Amino acid sequence: MIDKLELLLALAKERHFGRAAEACGVTQPTMSTSIKQLEEILGVMLVQRGSRFQGFTPEGERTLDWARRIVGDFRAMRQEINGLKDKLSGEIRLAAVPTVLGMVASLTTPFRARHPEVRFRIMSCTSADVLGLLENLEVDAGLTYIENEPIGRVRTIPLYNESYRLLTAPDSMFGDRDQVTWQEVGQVPLCLLTPDMQNRRIIDRALRAAGNEVTPTLTSNSLLVLYTHVKTGRWASVMPAKLAETLGLADKVRSIPIVDPVINYQIGLVIPQRDPMTPLIAALVQVAREVAPSLQA
Repeated sequence: MIDKLELLLALAKERHFGRAAEACGVTQPTMSTSIKQLEEILGVMLVQRGSRFQGFTPEGERTLDWARRIVGDFRAMRQEINGLKDKLSGEIRLAAVPTVLGMVASLTTPFRARHPEVRFRIMSCTSADVLGLLENLEVDAGLTYIENEPIGRVRTIPLYNESYRLLTAPDSMFGDRDQVTWQEVGQVPLCLLTPDMQNRRIIDRALRAAGNEVTPTLTSNSLLVLYTHVKTGRWASVMPAKLAETLGLADKVRSIPIVDPVINYQIGLVIPQRDPMTPLIAALVQVAREVAPSLQA
C-alpha cells in the first residue's frame, strides 16, 4: 500500500504517467497497474484518464491528502527506527526563498557540527513553491516568510526579521546619504527580482504606498544576476539587510537603510504540521531555535 501511495504522489508531482514512472524507477505499465489496484481497493476512480493524464477526480484529490499524511508518517517512523540503531544520519531537503540563501549556512553549519553523518540538499524557489514542495513531501523543511502571505498548515519557527537596504554607488543619486525613504527609492532606476518572488511583491507594495510607480530597469529571478549588476557600481537595487551584509559588497557599493516607514517581515523555518517530528527535523528545529537569537542581532 505504501508503494502505491508513493506512486500516486509521484503522479501528482509530475502530472504525467511516463515521467512519474521514470521518477519512481518503474515501468509505465507497472505505474498504471498500481494506480488501478489502488482504485479497486478504495472502490473509486482516482484519476481522470484519456489519451493522457487529465487530472485527479474529487475522490483522487482527497486520497492525495491522505497519501501525504500516511507516507509522511511512514517515512518518519522509518527514520526514527533507524535513528534508534545508529547515529543521526540521512539527508535533509531544504527549500528556501532566494533572499534567505545567505543565512542558510548559519543553520546548516552548527547542525552538521553536531550531526556529521547528515547531508543537506538546498533548493532555491519562490515562497509558493516552498509550501507546495513541503505539502507534497518533496522537501523536509523550508525557509520563507511566515507572516506576510498565507502559509497554510505548517509549523513555524521564527528566525529573524527582514529589513531593507538601498544598494547603490556612493556617487549615484542618494548614494551619499545615511538613510533614504521609500519615496526617494522610487526615483532610483532599480534592478529587482521578478514579480513571482514574495520579496519583489513586498518591495512593490512599499514603493506604491509611497506614491511611486514600480518600473525596474532590469528584473531577474536570480540574486546573482542582481548582485553582479549592483557590484559594477552602475546599478541600484533593494535587498534585505542581512543579505547585503552576507554579500560583502565592495567599496564602490553602499548599503543604505530605507526608512519612512521602516519595514520588517519575519523569516522562519517551516515544517510539516505532524507529530511526532522525524528525528532529523526535530534536530533541525532545535538548532534553529538556538541560532535564532544570533540572527536577530
